[in-house]
Amino acid sequence: MKICFVISDIKTESCGTTVVILKKAHERGHKVYVMSVGDFIFHHDEAISLRCKKIPASVKGETVEEFWTQVQDDKLKAKPVPSSEMDVVFLRNNPTEETSDRHWAEHSGIAFARMIQNSGMLVLNDAFAMSHAFIDKLYFEELPSAIKPDSLITRNKEDILKFWEKVGKKMVLKPLEGSGGQDVYLIDKDKKNLNQIVDTISAKGYIIAQEFLPEVSKGDVRVILMNGKILEENGEKAIIRRVNSDSSEFRSNLALGAKAKKAKLTPEIERIVSLTAPKLIRDGLFFVGLDIVKDKLIEINVLSPGGLDYCEKIKLPAFTDTVVAAIERKVEYKKYYKNSLTNKELATME
Repeated sequence: MKICFVISDIKTESCGTTVVILKKAHERGHKVYVMSVGDFIFHHDEAISLRCKKIPASVKGETVEEFWTQVQDDKLKAKPVPSSEMDVVFLRNNPTEETSDRHWAEHSGIAFARMIQNSGMLVLNDAFAMSHAFIDKLYFEELPSAIKPDSLITRNKEDILKFWEKVGKKMVLKPLEGSGGQDVYLIDKDKKNLNQIVDTISAKGYIIAQEFLPEVSKGDVRVILMNGKILEENGEKAIIRRVNSDSSEFRSNLALGAKAKKAKLTPEIERIVSLTAPKLIRDGLFFVGLDIVKDKLIEINVLSPGGLDYCEKIKLPAFTDTVVAAIERKVEYKKYYKNSLTNKELATME
C-alpha cells in the first residue's frame, strides 16, 4: 500500500509513536511517504498534492533514531505527489504543540484532510471526526459523567472559585487547548498564585478546572485503543503506567520526566473502555489514547496519541505490526467494498 504520514514538521519531529509506526510500515514493504503539515498543495482543477518524502528501500536502521536521521537528511528530497495516488493518509500532526508563530498549522492538516477524504481517499483518524474532536478536552466532556472527575470550563475567576469550594478546596487548572502537561497547576487550600495562574491560562483561552484525584500521586495509566479496543499483540495489552519520580509532582506526562512501567488491565479500566468505545467507533476514531486514574478517565487524546515508543523499553511488544496490519486490512476492505463503506466505517472496522 501507499501510505502518507502527515506530521507537524519533518525537521523537528522526534522519534516517537509516529516514527515507530512509520518505520514498521517501511519494514513491511509498503511505499511510505512522510510530509510536514505545511506541504499540502491545492489546485482548483486537480487532486490536492502532497509535497512529501518517499522513503526509499535503501533507508535502513537498526534503531529508530538511525532510521529517522536518514529520513530527515536534506539529501532525501520532498516532491509533490497527487493525493489520489495514496491508499491512505494518516494524520499524525499535533496541533496543540504548535508554537505561536505557527497558528496557521493548527487547523490546516485536518482541513486539507477533509478535502482529501471527500475525494475518496482513506484518512485516519476520520478527518471529520478529528474536526469535531479538535479540542479533545471538550470532546472528552461528551463522554459519560460517571467515568470522569467533576469539572468546569470557563474563563471567569469567580466561577473557578465557586468550583474550588465545591470540590473541597483542591483542584487542577489547565488550558482547554494544550498537551504535554504544560500550564497545568494544582490549587489547594491556600490558593497560592491563583490570580496569576488564572490570568496566565485565560490569556490563551478557556480554562478547565478539574476535581483533584488523590490517587494521581501513584501516577496515571495510558491506554491505547485501536478500532475501539485496547491495542493488543502477543497476548499483551498496550497499557502503560506513568509515574513521576518526584513525589511532589502530580503530573505524570512522559514529556516531563515521568517513568513508564507495565500496567495490568483492571475492572475499572475495562469499564471505562466499554463506555468510551461505542462513541469512538461511531465517530471513526481509529487510534486513541485514554489517560486513567483508578476509576476515572482524566483525558482523551485523539489528535496524535503517543506511548508506543516506550513499549519495548518496558518489556511490552512494540505493537507496531498490529497497527500497520490493521491499516492494511482497511485498505483491502476499501478495495473490495469500493464506495459502499464510509470513511468513518472503515476507520474503525477490524
